[in-house]
Amino acid sequence: MKLASLKGGRDGRLVVVSKDLTRYTDAARVAPTMQAALDDWTHAEVGLSELAQGVETGSVPTERFHERDAASPLPRSYQWADGSAYINHVELVRKARGAEVPDSFYEDPLMYQGGSDSFLGPRDDIVMAKDEGWGIDMEGEIAVITGDVPMGVSVAEAGDYIRLIMLVNDVSLRGLIPGELAKGFGFFQSKPSSAFSPCAVTPEELGDAWKDGAVHLPLIVDYNGAPFGCANAGVDLTFNFPKLIAHAAKTRPLGAGTVIGSGTVSNKLDGGPGKPVAEGGAGYSCIAEIRMIETIYEGAAKTPFMSYGDTVEIRMEDANGKSIFGAINQKVAKYDR
Repeated sequence: MKLASLKGGRDGRLVVVSKDLTRYTDAARVAPTMQAALDDWTHAEVGLSELAQGVETGSVPTERFHERDAASPLPRSYQWADGSAYINHVELVRKARGAEVPDSFYEDPLMYQGGSDSFLGPRDDIVMAKDEGWGIDMEGEIAVITGDVPMGVSVAEAGDYIRLIMLVNDVSLRGLIPGELAKGFGFFQSKPSSAFSPCAVTPEELGDAWKDGAVHLPLIVDYNGAPFGCANAGVDLTFNFPKLIAHAAKTRPLGAGTVIGSGTVSNKLDGGPGKPVAEGGAGYSCIAEIRMIETIYEGAAKTPFMSYGDTVEIRMEDANGKSIFGAINQKVAKYDR
């Protein structure tokens, strides 16, 4: 089942989308918004599944689905917690500055709580209020939306609370991160609004690609129209989503609609840093990673961060080359208040 929120009001209008992303039907008779569906998932899932079947068989009225009309599946959320499931990414960042990765990082996930009150739609611009000097970067990730998760849930149980899966562009301002981390209190200004894919899908929609609490498909990232990354989200994964959820719920419950991110999808190559797509590698899901590799091997980073007018597209395709979630497609633009 594929769900989307069409733009309109603060929380959008919930619709059920066809498997091929061409048609939708309104879900108002089941739930007016995504959050309303998540709050009553036991009952809403049944009604939404019936609508999904009706979309495929033609037994319910449908309209043309345009990804540009979609907001984030959850235009705002009660909670957005982003992890770092791919330790290869952390290893590269630390190696570039001559630091070791603590052993605890391989047992206990990193996680920060981001802003969730103003998620971007998949076609919304990445707007910057000041200039390009803040080090604008994209980060291609996977995320799950949970139901109500009890405090202290075990890893074995946590997967049962995953309701939906979607893609993320976790926009980062690399130039602001060092100063914020130096304060010892975590990210804030360096993490502006994130964008999510047009559709969120149920785990069963992924078939065999959803296994062991992870998505086993390449995450495709194009930068300024050229291939930039195709790292497999199921490879070099240190922590799966049940582990991330259990970590987040260790000392508090998670409310329905909590979004948990994987962190930047990152693959190794023969045990070492990955290579660019143009050289036969899996490439990268963020600019910072290729800059770290340049620093390690060439002594300095040469790839610039994003500038006004630059574009990024993030998508995922099934075994037949068909888009699963729709595409995040954004441009960097000046903020005009």
